[in-house]
Amino acid sequence: MPATEPPGTTARPVRLTLVLTGALLAMVLAALDQNIVNTALPRMVGDLGGMAHISWVVTAFMLTTTTTTPLYGKLSDLFGRRSVFFVAIIVFLAGSLLCGAAQSMGELIAFRALQGLGAGGLLVLAQASVADVVSPRDRPRYQGLFTGTFALSSVAGPLLGGIITSQLSWRWVFYVNLPVGLLALVIIAIGLRRPPPRERPSIDYAGAVLLTGATAALLLLLSWGGREFAWLSLASFALAALTLVLGAALVRCELVAKEPLIRLTLFRNTVFARGVAVGGMMTFAMLGSTVFLPLYFQLVLGMDPAVAGAMVLPQVAGMLLTSIVGGRIVARLGKNRPFLLAGIGLEAIALAVLAILAYVAAPPAPFLFAMGILGLGMGMGMPNLTTAVQNAVAHSEVGAATGAMAFIRSLGGALGVALSGTIMTSRLAVALATSGGTIDLSALSEHGITAMTQLSPTQQAAVGDAYRTALVGCFTLSGLVMIAAFILVVGLPEIMLRAKIESTPAAEAAGHSA
Repeated sequence: MPATEPPGTTARPVRLTLVLTGALLAMVLAALDQNIVNTALPRMVGDLGGMAHISWVVTAFMLTTTTTTPLYGKLSDLFGRRSVFFVAIIVFLAGSLLCGAAQSMGELIAFRALQGLGAGGLLVLAQASVADVVSPRDRPRYQGLFTGTFALSSVAGPLLGGIITSQLSWRWVFYVNLPVGLLALVIIAIGLRRPPPRERPSIDYAGAVLLTGATAALLLLLSWGGREFAWLSLASFALAALTLVLGAALVRCELVAKEPLIRLTLFRNTVFARGVAVGGMMTFAMLGSTVFLPLYFQLVLGMDPAVAGAMVLPQVAGMLLTSIVGGRIVARLGKNRPFLLAGIGLEAIALAVLAILAYVAAPPAPFLFAMGILGLGMGMGMPNLTTAVQNAVAHSEVGAATGAMAFIRSLGGALGVALSGTIMTSRLAVALATSGGTIDLSALSEHGITAMTQLSPTQQAAVGDAYRTALVGCFTLSGLVMIAAFILVVGLPEIMLRAKIESTPAAEAAGHSA
């Protein structure tokens, strides 16, 4: 690498290309994995049995991924992105190899949990690594690449999962991670520099344990509430109480820890506090509104699964367009608040339009238009929000800040899915009660059209109407959340993106406080 590379500025092209390539490969691993595995779940059950425990294949991965996200961010600040990235990729690949070799459902669940321990670091470290080689002023043009990659991976995941499972075996949905992960490991080893030696840092073990416990209790409540047990039940109250107790203990621990996982004083920074909150609200709205949309296209509009899946393509195209083009414009202007406002505003409008379309039972064409508007907003909002949060903190805390944002996004998504599921289940229960007869609601959610064919014509009409009205509720709730997010962004100060990587954050220099 050239010794003349200016300190604190965007890295020279060769090194920048290496780091970006490695980080994008890591993001592909994380983004593709969940969608590919979901497609292969029926084959896994056919080979291994254990249908009663199939949900744990997803839940175990989600638990370990979410709980370790802030840990990786903080550890990368303490020990350097390079070494912690190595750990995350190696653990993920070890879990992938063992998942592919699993001989029982119990083994598969345990190995998925191990895989999640590595996956928790992939997205966070990919975005934090970019902050080591790109100044905040230049970062929007590159953050758009991550948004586009994530969008494409989300669409390609189910398709690749189906092809790999049918042509090879479900085991290859895990084995395919190995060459990609090894390539990312080599590229990152070359591109990222070793951090300068420093005295042995203090690790907040107590905070890590409390954060893991509180997060696990909350995620289990959101995942199982309304499914495994009623929301108003002893189990729900017990998990909620455990979450509150551990959360309170975590706050107390973080206030006195020498090197806390999340420095709570960061929340005095307006940009950081509101940015993290808005990130969670955006994910809440997106997952809460779109999780049942493909099923709606099948059950209400009568589409086959392939066509229903293709309905999200305008959203992906919109994300690609505005994340890449908008990123270049923001980098030129040095301001991203107008794009944040425009992006979140478009998302709120798109969700309101989707609610109206579902209410009037509109044909597919207007849905395509609304999905395109939603994608345009997401492409402007997501990458600029990450850049704003990273720009608002010192470079020594970029990892912790990025990890905190990813953590809140995960929790927001889980809450959005849980509330949407509750709305959907309650509406279906009412519709089926009025139409006569009962069906297995979980079977309808998992099998869609297949389960629908087992119903009487009256029940089919009732279920279709229930999905339509339930989606109106989901879209309305998500739209209201996005309006609240828009109001939070309106209150953000306009802060120029820094031209130097390690300069003092503008938000702190200006003395902004929440």
